[in-house]
This record gives sequence, structure tokens and C-alpha cells, in this order.
Amino acid sequence: METLARLALQFQPNIGGATIKKLLQHYGCAEAIFAEKNPAAVFGRPVHFPKLTREALTAAENEARWMERNNIRLCFYTDPDFPHRLKGCPDSPYLFYYKGENIFNEQKMVAVVGTRNISPYGKDVTKKIIEELKEYNVCVVSGLARGVDAVAHEQALDSELKTAAVMGCGLSTIYPDSNERLAYRILQQGGALISEYPFMMKPDRQNFPKRNRIIAGMTDATIVMETASKGGSVITAYIAHSYNRDVCAVPGNLLSKTYEGCHELIRKNVAALVTSGQDIAELMGWDLQPVKAVQQELFIELTPDQQQLTELIKKQPDIGIDEIIEAVPQFSPSKLAAILLQLELKGVIQCNPGKTYRLVY
Repeated sequence: METLARLALQFQPNIGGATIKKLLQHYGCAEAIFAEKNPAAVFGRPVHFPKLTREALTAAENEARWMERNNIRLCFYTDPDFPHRLKGCPDSPYLFYYKGENIFNEQKMVAVVGTRNISPYGKDVTKKIIEELKEYNVCVVSGLARGVDAVAHEQALDSELKTAAVMGCGLSTIYPDSNERLAYRILQQGGALISEYPFMMKPDRQNFPKRNRIIAGMTDATIVMETASKGGSVITAYIAHSYNRDVCAVPGNLLSKTYEGCHELIRKNVAALVTSGQDIAELMGWDLQPVKAVQQELFIELTPDQQQLTELIKKQPDIGIDEIIEAVPQFSPSKLAAILLQLELKGVIQCNPGKTYRLVY
């Protein structure tokens, strides 16, 4: 019943995703939300509250049948394997469907975006940079559109990297249909197709800018390969910037309109100028050689406070600073900053872009 309740949440009129996430944080599961008899008592005021109507239940049952027939799975906000980077974004979805493998919490994840009208130079640059990222074993996330997206997915597959495609329609449709073969390759090589939309949702113009927040939110950095000043990729870059994620842009011909967006992002200090995979690795700190975990265990002595933080970060890789503050309220901000710095200097943890922390392995 919990699965049907989860699916029914998306068929609630006049209730937005932010409200549903607050309800999930309060009740813990979708079924408990629908079981609430007196919602006003919980919030202290009248609120729109999800109702398990016959229409919502029927729609949920139809979704469940489509999922079973097409080997589609659901990733839900309260699931432990929900993308931890995405969960920290205020406008993240509370669920999405996927086909393929759950690769949403890989250690290194980058978004690659750009124009559908890719130039020969843009195609060459995209291939070059992704091939150079092969040694860092990154997972490439893009949108399965024509142009830069398709080249990024293809080169990731050719480089034996994992790749995920975030779609602007339900998983019943591959859009554009010219990328059906590419979608098949993504699944065959251990990647994933992702959509927050119900199975039968057709491509719609308004869906594509909306899905860009998922591309930006589930990755460590967004790389803009080629885009005009008004391109959707510029929007994605600004979304990533608002999430405190790194943004990179490739420079191009000063006379080319398809590079005006890249140049604008660089000029406004929204994006770092990059020309190679090594530039991106350096920006992200991937060139650093970490101390092996076994050395930590044998030689590094930790104070009780340091040990407490180490255990917290061990349980929640890539935990954000806000989550750490919430988990250890007994530490003042200045004391917490000092302990984290001490652990970094000892080689126990590393601070990643976006002020997230993980153990050094």
C-alpha cells in the first residue's frame, strides 16, 4: 500500500512538492499522510492536505501496472538511495521514476549541458573533455536532447563511463525519437533513464526547463560546452550556481552566437573557464591523492569530538555543513569549524565543492 500511496501523492490538486516534502519529514511515509484525520491540528492552521480519492488511487494503480510491465522503478524522497546531492536542493522532486541502474550517488558526478545546434568545434570539445575525465571515473548526467546532450552521453559510453539521462517526458516516450538507440545503449551499459513525470506524459515545452534542476541538483558540477546567451543551458548553469555547485564553461569563437552564453557565464564569474578534463579535475580537487583509510586507523589519533564527527561523516558521505550543524548542536559554529579543519589537516576527511564532507579512502 505504501507504493500506491507514494504514487498517489503526485495526483493531488493544489498541493506542491515543497508541501509534500514537509509532510514526509513530519509523517515519515506517504501512507501515514493519507491516514491523518485532523491535519489542521498538526500544522495549527487549515492546509491543503493529500486525499486518497478514487481518482488518485486509480491513477496510482495504473502507474504501478506500467512500472511492472516496463521494469521501471521508483526513487522516493525518504529512500536511503535517493540522490543525496539532490535531496539538499529546496526544489528537488519528492519522487522520480527510473529505468536501469541506481547510479545516483556515485562519488564523482558531473552534468554536461549545451546547445542542440552543436558546432563541429563544440562536438570535438565535448568528446575531448569527457574522454579526459575517464581517468577520474565520473558519472555523466545530461538530458538526452540532440546536440551536446547526445554527444556527451555517447562519449561517456565510448569512454566506459556511467551516464544518466534526465528526461522531460514520461518513460513511455524517448524524445527525440532519433535518440532511441542511444537510450538503449545507456541501459545496456549500466546507466539510467530518469523522469519525474508519470509514465504516459508526453514531451511538453515547459517540462524541459523544469527537469534542468534535477540535472544540476544531482551533480557536483555543471559543465557548459556550448550555448547561446538565451539557451536553456544558461538557466541550468544559474540553477547549479544557486545550489552552490561548481559551474564550468568552455570558451569558443568570439564571433559565434552559440558561445555567447559560455562567455557571459565566464565574464560574470558564474562559471570557471575550462579547456580540458584536467582543468575540471583541478577545480574539483580530484587530483589530490588521499591518505589510505588503513593508515588512518593505524596511525591517526582522534579526540572524542573528532571521532564523533568522523563517525557522522562515515555514515553520511557527502554530508552538507547544514546537516552537520543540525546533527551536532552541542558544538558552536566556531568549534565545529575548528574540528572539521583539524580533521582535514590530518587527512581524515576532505571538503568538497558545495561545502560537503566525506571520509578520505
